[in-house]
Amino acid sequence: MVAEIPLSPGILARYEAVVGLEVHCQLLTHSKIFAADTNAFGSEPNTNISVITLGHPGTLPKLNRKAVEYAIRMGLACGSSITRHNVFARKNYFYPDLPKGYQLSQDKGPICVGGGILVKVKDPQTGQPYQTTIQLHHIHLEEDAGKSIHDGSEWVTQLDYNRAGTPLIEMVTEPCIRTADEAGQYLTEVRRLVRYLDICDGNMEEGSLRCDVNVSIRPKGATNLGTKVEVKNLNSIRNVMRAVDSEFKRQVELTESGGRIIQETRTFDAATGRSYAMREKETMNDYRYFPDPDLTPVIVSDEWLADIEAKMPTLPAALYQRFTDHYGLPDYDAALLTDAKELADYYELVCTYTSNYKAASNWIMGPVKGQLNEKTLRDRQFPVSADRLAALITLVDNGTVSQTAAQQVFNLMIEQPDALPIDLATAQGLVQNRNTDALKTLVEEVLAAWPDKVEQYRKGKKNLLGMFVGEVMKKSKGAADPKLVNELLAKTLQEK
Repeated sequence: MVAEIPLSPGILARYEAVVGLEVHCQLLTHSKIFAADTNAFGSEPNTNISVITLGHPGTLPKLNRKAVEYAIRMGLACGSSITRHNVFARKNYFYPDLPKGYQLSQDKGPICVGGGILVKVKDPQTGQPYQTTIQLHHIHLEEDAGKSIHDGSEWVTQLDYNRAGTPLIEMVTEPCIRTADEAGQYLTEVRRLVRYLDICDGNMEEGSLRCDVNVSIRPKGATNLGTKVEVKNLNSIRNVMRAVDSEFKRQVELTESGGRIIQETRTFDAATGRSYAMREKETMNDYRYFPDPDLTPVIVSDEWLADIEAKMPTLPAALYQRFTDHYGLPDYDAALLTDAKELADYYELVCTYTSNYKAASNWIMGPVKGQLNEKTLRDRQFPVSADRLAALITLVDNGTVSQTAAQQVFNLMIEQPDALPIDLATAQGLVQNRNTDALKTLVEEVLAAWPDKVEQYRKGKKNLLGMFVGEVMKKSKGAADPKLVNELLAKTLQEK
């Protein structure tokens, strides 16, 4: 047993982490990758299965064309090279939740090679922002395994094969990540990309996006790679970042104590923030890869690739540029609105009905986003329709309602989505009063009620104008046009 060494900042600073991520994304195809079974989350256990999924003798797999297209879409989004001649291999290992005793995957010829994803991060020492590209080694296609369920029992394992055969892409980075923040931002960008491409819902809590972390350490300035340790099946971006930090410190502590890092697979306990050994890591030879004899090679033709390219959606970086250049939005607005494709699409739809692009951004970032959660956003259940929101913006722009009254109208629009904003404003008496004669009367009444304040104003206490405006607005029950009230008050006070 090695002695524990206190990890001072000085000791930690002598080492650097070398991190690579393996991200598994379940693809949103209707059926599984090699069978016609339904690909759906949340079904009753062992209902989305067939003799093909269960690997019965005499059954033959057939590749899902859509899964190949989705993998290519991700490769194109990452700037990867697309492999034209694809072969599937059997990856042999035995787990209870792997019904065939092997997994169909890609070995030496992944469908996408190279590429990278640009991330924005902060330097942990200085706090200064910087950009870096996380380089991809490859993206390959494979099938998922089933799921073992323990339900708190030490002795009983239940098996649900619904997930077996679900199409996956596995994105493998180069060992180029150096900090937990870089790992977290990379995973955030992957999740955003798969959602923009509509190939995966990115729900880590449901397991449709999972991440394995490979961590090694080396002295600062060294170029050789250390012994890597894999931390498996992390189900949140925060836990990925915690696992990177935890494993880095564990390896530094072990090294400083005279221990030896072994290549192994570990599991991360979110409650304690520590990882625990599961098994020594299998080597490539352990898997005994060989080409699957039942699947013919997949040829990606020029025509097929061109068709996929033509159907690619506008990606976040291009949208960000459009939002800043065409709509004139600040960087903050553009970054927030392009964070989710649904939000970006909604914003652009609102802008087809109004030219006040900044007001549209303000309303979406504020009241609209305040009504959304992840589910309603993914389902595009926006609280008001794009044309109704634009109509409300127009009412503010032309002075029909005040900004304050518009918020009240917005709340009414949520309850009555089919009603026009102007009708709701009129019914509630929120249309601004621009009747000069009527407002003059209210101004005179307020000034008559506060003679001492009027005297103070005349002696130079000009900030009292705001108080007078507030009193007039109260008398009008919020219906007065604040700009006109300001003008009338200033003029009346000057005359007194």
